[in-house]
Order: sequence, then structure tokens, then C-alpha cells
Amino acid sequence: MSKENKIQLFQKQSVRTYWDEEKELWYFSLIDVIAILTEQKDYQGARNYWKVLKHRLVKEGNETVTNCNRLKMLAQDGKMRMTDVADTEQLLRLIQSIPSPKAEPFKLWLAKVGYERIEETEDPELAFDRAMETYLKKGYSKEWINQRLKSIEVRKELTDEWQERGMKQGLEYAILTNELTKAWAGKNVKEYKKHKGLKKENLRDNMSNLELVLNMLAEASTTEISKEKRPKGLEENKDIARKGGNAAKKARLEIEKQTGKPIVTAKKANRLLDKPNNKGIEE
Repeated sequence: MSKENKIQLFQKQSVRTYWDEEKELWYFSLIDVIAILTEQKDYQGARNYWKVLKHRLVKEGNETVTNCNRLKMLAQDGKMRMTDVADTEQLLRLIQSIPSPKAEPFKLWLAKVGYERIEETEDPELAFDRAMETYLKKGYSKEWINQRLKSIEVRKELTDEWQERGMKQGLEYAILTNELTKAWAGKNVKEYKKHKGLKKENLRDNMSNLELVLNMLAEASTTEISKEKRPKGLEENKDIARKGGNAAKKARLEIEKQTGKPIVTAKKANRLLDKPNNKGIEE
């Protein structure tokens, strides 16, 4: 497991973090976050606060605390020492248990997000409207955004088909996505993300228009072939995913032959958006 230790800013104060490349998760030092939110004057004060809070949450049966990890991080004395850490989901859950004015903005944000998800369950169109608004704020062009939203629709049709074939959401979806991506792009999802220098960022959000189009072609082809062949079991579904990906690979190779340029780019969103005419993602 490769790792990357960093110091990141949290409300303009430093927090030790750890990147788990295998799980693709950021871990945050709980002591550092608690010190900031509760305005502790020193490390020992934050440590004592966490000890009391942890004990209370364990008594309440809070599984978030039970599932917290311990990792070695650089301590104040310059040595690597074990400390409690939490991933993003665990951290947000624990913040809700901290009575602090500094924690209040996070609690309000979590309540707002929860309310929005309930609204989207009742009216799914709201999710697309909010996605459009979010992408516009990030500087994407409307043309790229429309393409991206279409890709979400195509992906949903594919996962519905996988569900129909008895595939399980999570690991099996990930395995099939890897097969499909490897077939058309020559890289599985992890390799593709590494090629672009991505960590938690969404791969599709960092694709050019052509990358998105070919990925959609691979997914749409897989959906149609699957409907026709009605595969059973993971191995047969993997074969169908490769066939769908290969259909898009043929298109990729032909375009690259005609243009003399590779379609699978190493550029991330911030580079793709960096265009003089501010049109957003490059063609």
C-alpha cells in the first residue's frame, strides 16, 4: 500500500492527512481537527477532549468510533507516532457530536445536503439541475456539461442492465467498469486516474469531450450487447464489457489515426478548463 502524508489546511489551520492509494481515501488526524473545532490551546487538551468524546460515543454504540483507524503520523517531536484518524465520512459524522460554534457550519451544511437528497428522491430532475449549477460554478462550458449529464444517463442505463443480469453494486460494478475502460482506453480506472494525476477526483469530470464520448460509446455498446446476449455470472458479463469497450476502441484508434493525436489525455480538469476563450473542456 503506497501512502502520502501531507499537512492540509482546515479553517486556515493545519491538519495531518494520509492518502491511501489502494482504498482511494484521505484520512485526517482526529486530534488536529478536534483541536481546531474546540479551540484547544495545546495538543494534550485536544487529546483529552477526544478521549472523553470517544468514551461517550462508544457507550452510545456509535460505530463510527469503533471503525476509526490508527496510523503513524509525524508528531510535534518530529517522530512518527500512532494516532487516531478518520476518513471523510467518519469525520463528518464525528463533527456532528462536537458542540462547538466552529462545527456549526458543517452541521448546517450536512443538514442542507440531507434535505436536498430527500428532495432529489422525490424529484430526480432536481439532481440534474444542481449538477448543472455545480459544474457551471467550476468553470465548465455548457456544451461540456450537457455531454457530462448525458454520460450520467448512459451510465445509469448500463448499471440498470448490470442489475438486471444479477451483478452486485460495488465490487462487481467496479470490476466490470475496469474491463470496459481497459478495453477502450488501454488503461483500467486506477491506471487512468494515475495517468491524469487524480486521487479522489471523479475520472469523468476530468475527461475531454472526446474521452467522454468514447466512454459513453463503450458503456452504451455494452448495454446493448448485454440486452441481446443476456449474460449470466460475472465472467460472462466481463466478456460483454470487453466487447462494448472494444467497439469504442475501434473508434478511438480511427480518430487518432486521422488526427495524429492521442485521445486519452493526461490533463486534469484544471488544465482542460485553462483556455483563453474560457470555453471549458477542450475538444
